[in-house]
Amino acid sequence: MKKIIAALICLSLLVGAVTVHAADADGAEPVRVNIMTTEGNIVLELWPDKAPKTVENFLRYVESGHYEGTIFHRVISNFMIQAGGFDEQLHPRRAAFAPVVNEADNGLKNHTYTIAMARTSEPHSATAEFFINVQDNAPLDFRSKTPQGWGYCVFGKVYAGKNVVERIRTMPVKAQGRPPFAHVPVRPVVIKRVMVLP
Repeated sequence: MKKIIAALICLSLLVGAVTVHAADADGAEPVRVNIMTTEGNIVLELWPDKAPKTVENFLRYVESGHYEGTIFHRVISNFMIQAGGFDEQLHPRRAAFAPVVNEADNGLKNHTYTIAMARTSEPHSATAEFFINVQDNAPLDFRSKTPQGWGYCVFGKVYAGKNVVERIRTMPVKAQGRPPFAHVPVRPVVIKRVMVLP
């Protein structure tokens, strides 16, 4: 009888621990990150409660220093501004980690000033590149778990520095060769440093 009671107590503690862990994950506090660029600072608020794997992946790249020296290489004034994959010479900055699972089915929308992961046509191919929506982009939202319907995972928003986003959005651009470089700012917008704020 004592063994049964002891087993039940252990089981209740285990269930309790799992419940607390799940509650912590659900109630994860937003994380703020400062992107220091040559045009000014953009502070992002990331939402680990909505996109835990995506936020974790982004922060790994932040901590590794991946973004330092990369540029906003794709700037489309009525769509989005994209960064994190190329340096000033348009040399690719290779991904250091495996692609992250697409969490675009988290209920978040690609609204103005949200941040989302860039990817290829394969839904689960996002690594380091990200973009900031500069208008509501409903076609990028999750619709279904199909190659055409997965959408692009939103995992945060611009908390401060919207004026910097607007400055980048309206910069003159030019084509520089192959498709990824059809909208490159004439004056490079370089990410000098990215840091997690306390």
